[in-house]
Amino acid sequence: MTAAGRPDSDAMRIGEAAATTGVSTRTLRFYEEIGLLVPSGRSAGGARRYSEADLARIHHIRDLQEVLGFDLGEIKEVLRCEDALGGLRTEYRAGVPDRRRHEILVEASDINARMRSVVAAKQEALAAMQAELEEKAARYRTLARQLGQVRTD
Repeated sequence: MTAAGRPDSDAMRIGEAAATTGVSTRTLRFYEEIGLLVPSGRSAGGARRYSEADLARIHHIRDLQEVLGFDLGEIKEVLRCEDALGGLRTEYRAGVPDRRRHEILVEASDINARMRSVVAAKQEALAAMQAELEEKAARYRTLARQLGQVRTD
């Protein structure tokens, strides 16, 4: 059903959405439970219905998780920021007075700063891990060289 209560023929049932996005129906229910995803509609019987925008959000969540390595808390913060920015963008484009446009831009800058801090924290953690791996690699090379010079006859 759409927001107006009409059936949305393009909306997918939960099983179809899960299959299309490569996640389980349990995952979709969990995403809803923790506030990452709200299905855009419900059938007359209350079954979840997922739109193309919902599917795009599921793919985005999976990318944040798998490609960027964000945990669910970090993903929730990123999505919250993106949603807030989307709302501000819509309001800005609606033709609000200049004073409000300025307020929107200040608020958007603050939200952007929060998102940058989430990304920076992830980069710092990855850099620390990379440095640790480099140190281990150097130790392995040193030990291998030392063992290569020792001969047992």
